[in-house]
Amino acid sequence: MRDIIPAWLRAPRTTTWLVLAALLLVAIAIVAPPQLPVVLYKASLVALAAVLGYWLDRTLFPYARPDGYLSTDWRYGTDEPVGDVDYPVVAGYELVFVWAMIRRAVIVGACMLAMAAGL
Repeated sequence: MRDIIPAWLRAPRTTTWLVLAALLLVAIAIVAPPQLPVVLYKASLVALAAVLGYWLDRTLFPYARPDGYLSTDWRYGTDEPVGDVDYPVVAGYELVFVWAMIRRAVIVGACMLAMAAGL
């Protein structure tokens, strides 16, 4: 499917959510204009918490980064056939890779929840 549609016509994956968020911001600006800076402030703090959670994970587990379990370095790109795995995990480390991804998601999510609860 991606070969049929030119790259400049394909929308990013989260375009629908981006449009919805923009519409909600417009709705807040119309309904309660004084609350718009508060919403932007809170959203920026939650985004900052996500970044802090990511760096906390990298600091606490420097030798257990999820991308360290991939068989090839993802930064060099891929040339796999269409429908094949983009970045395969080293054989035997699939479960370790899964837990590293879950660990990072939990740490980032906990940081975001902690920041949001403090707001």
